[in-house]
Amino acid sequence: MAETMKVKVTTLDNGDAGEIELASEVFGVDVRRDVLARVVNWQLAKRRAGTHKAKSRSEVSGTTKKAFRQKGTGRARRGNLKTNLLRGGGAAHGPVPRDHSHELTKRFRRLGLKTALSAKAAEGKLIVLDAAKVENHRTRELAKRLEVLGWQNVLIIDGSEVDELFLRAARNLPMVDVLPQQGANVYDILRRDQLVLTRDAVEALEARLK
Repeated sequence: MAETMKVKVTTLDNGDAGEIELASEVFGVDVRRDVLARVVNWQLAKRRAGTHKAKSRSEVSGTTKKAFRQKGTGRARRGNLKTNLLRGGGAAHGPVPRDHSHELTKRFRRLGLKTALSAKAAEGKLIVLDAAKVENHRTRELAKRLEVLGWQNVLIIDGSEVDELFLRAARNLPMVDVLPQQGANVYDILRRDQLVLTRDAVEALEARLK
């Protein structure tokens, strides 16, 4: 495997800005679906609130008085009406608040991010942008530029700080996400069709993942 691979750099005006070399140890690792699946599951598990709750028999509101006498009615033996067998009664083995998150080593998470970046590169859906900067925050103007570039379902990752005007212009565009490099994650990379990295993002990610 070559140590680097060359990729063309484009501008927001669809111009040519030369080439950039991407480190194969970050953008050229073997694509393993099992690694991606484990990291995505870890991310989504952390997002779960875990606040689901059903009341048990001891928690529902109601009397504990015996509903009717034990014998002589011809009906089944019945205690109080809070049983899970009756409408308004408690739930049996219902959900309770819990933490759904689980551990995943930092080394494995780093491998997952490399794998996601490499998957986009292997599919030809990794694009390097010279700079994500605009002159004003008008969404319509940015939308026209992205339409010319063919970026309709895209994640754009910038350097440590995202240009405020660019962020505001992209905020109302559907299917367009913008993140700083420290926010790069496997789930957001995979959920968008194309991945766009600025030069600053490439440098930062390579320094972070090598």
